[in-house]
Amino acid sequence: MVSVGERLSRARVRAFVGRDEELGRFGEALAGDPQAPFAFYVYGPGGIGKSTLLRRLADHARAAGRLLVELDGRFVSRDPADFEHAAGPFLDVPGTVLFVDSFEHCQWLESWLWHHFLPRAADDTLVVLGGRRAPQPQWAADPAWSRLLHVSELEPFSAEQARSLLVAAQIRPELRDRVLRFAGGNPLALSLAAAAGSEGCGREEIWAPTADVLRTLLAGLIGEVPTAAHRRALEVAAQAHSTSEELLAAVLPGEDAHPLFSWLRDLPFMESTLRGVYPHDAARETLAADLRWRAPNAFEAMRRRLADEYLRILREAPEERVWTVTDDLFYLFREGATLARLRSWSREDEVHDRPLQPDDIDVILRMATETEGAASADLVRYWAQRQPQAFSVYRLVSTGRIVAFTARLALPSPPDAQDLATDPVVAAAWRYTEATAPVSPGEHIGVSRFSIYPEQYQVPSRVIDLSSSRAQAEAARARGRAYGFAVFRDAETWAERVKGTLADTGARPRVGAYTYGLFGVDWRQLPVESWLMHFISATEVPTAPAGPSPVSRSAFDQAVREALAHWRDADAFAACALLRTRLAADFGDPVGELRALLRRAVDDLALDPRGVRAREALTAGHFSGAPTQEAAARRLGLPYGTYRRHLRQGLDLLCEALWQRELHDPRR
Repeated sequence: MVSVGERLSRARVRAFVGRDEELGRFGEALAGDPQAPFAFYVYGPGGIGKSTLLRRLADHARAAGRLLVELDGRFVSRDPADFEHAAGPFLDVPGTVLFVDSFEHCQWLESWLWHHFLPRAADDTLVVLGGRRAPQPQWAADPAWSRLLHVSELEPFSAEQARSLLVAAQIRPELRDRVLRFAGGNPLALSLAAAAGSEGCGREEIWAPTADVLRTLLAGLIGEVPTAAHRRALEVAAQAHSTSEELLAAVLPGEDAHPLFSWLRDLPFMESTLRGVYPHDAARETLAADLRWRAPNAFEAMRRRLADEYLRILREAPEERVWTVTDDLFYLFREGATLARLRSWSREDEVHDRPLQPDDIDVILRMATETEGAASADLVRYWAQRQPQAFSVYRLVSTGRIVAFTARLALPSPPDAQDLATDPVVAAAWRYTEATAPVSPGEHIGVSRFSIYPEQYQVPSRVIDLSSSRAQAEAARARGRAYGFAVFRDAETWAERVKGTLADTGARPRVGAYTYGLFGVDWRQLPVESWLMHFISATEVPTAPAGPSPVSRSAFDQAVREALAHWRDADAFAACALLRTRLAADFGDPVGELRALLRRAVDDLALDPRGVRAREALTAGHFSGAPTQEAAARRLGLPYGTYRRHLRQGLDLLCEALWQRELHDPRR
């Protein structure tokens, strides 16, 4: 019996063409040739065939009995320790072959790999990296690496290789020249053409020459999408960083996610990973552009639905998933102006953060003294003793050297007298809250108190970007957070930079020789979700009186009606959209507390004489167990038409009452 893996490998062998040099050199290395390279680096533009080549090399290694470790750069952590853990057998098990595809997504690891990781490889191991960017030139030029590293820039297929691929795909002879003229030697275009087969190639309108090769190929490949549900699944995959069956089920609640996910997975331009499927980069860009042009409202609605789901996960996810979800959320808005630098990096200065360790104290105190003076360093020492968990220490990925630290304090109400007496900035934050909207007992404030990066002090940087994303995630997950504050020394400059996202409190506390600006937001007036959506999508921030709800009024009303309709179906009620509104954001027991809230809100309608009949209609129709509206009308002794009128009035009154709570104070 031939295994599925063996059948896949054989299919890849039949379909694979070209790349003879890369296959030959890798084969020599597998055979143990002492003159063969230890590290293989292939690079080239999207669609050139890097992933296909890496899979073919992996098949060779597997057939040779080697242990494989396969990583995808899209899902590699910033922390080298996580990479080392994932690639552990490469350091411990002789003969292991490490593959890292999409290396451009984690290229900040490059210097660390050459300097610190690869030299510790176990005996007889090999490594293959594939990405869009060439390696740093010093590695190929380094005498120590020049004989161990083989670098290949992948080129388009020759005419002969391209024709061989179409022959293997059984494209009819009379159509091959047309396809070759259209797709040239682009491997992705040729592969999609082969996947479409002769039937797709026979449609003249699909294969007419055009500059937009991929768009036309995808149209020919997909053809008519089977159903509207399949279309929506495609909209999810075009935008989400990766799409799992679970994500599909969450953002398409009325659909059966299993067959939709299977359909996506079988599309030829989809790649698979442990976290789900994603389109090939070139295919994603084409697919997303086409969807945005053809159905802009549907595109934006799906992006909003995905963002809402990521925000829900952000609130509920285990701690270890938080930063992954944050990255997924930011990926949705990667083209936004505000995020232009958020995921920017260079090979030399990429950083990662870790919690403060006792051995780090002397280093961060020295940094604080260097940039802000002895008085500020004393405050760093004070808070490191009081809240060590609030500190993050940033190290260069390439060398591990500490270059920066930040501290995000959480301060409960009532404030600690010692904290106020010790730190003028924290005292200023509490004075501001008392003068504007006092913090109630049980609530707290968050203060991004220190951001010390001596080499790029108080200027936009990777450290500020990462600390900001951490602060946003913490604010979204925190319960009872009343305010969030940020502290910057160059107050006037930062007032312009944060305009529209943080309010200038006007406070200018002094520490030692320096004055600082204090900027804040009242999370009770503007939910974290709404603020974060503005921050990452560069849309206008909603002011609290205008409605700080992350959903539209029409969507909110529909969510209320949905919750009532599913009142007696526990599973359906637990998945209702109303649980993802601000109204239910801070519930400890979301389902139980939302049910209680709805019952109270319906009962409260009777406080107004005009709402007595409306309350009775809602109670009979949804809470009493009446199987139909006709039965509810009989229970109340009303004609059916009269009952329906009272029910409509009740729904309108209930939606309006709940909407006001959503806008202003859900805890009332």
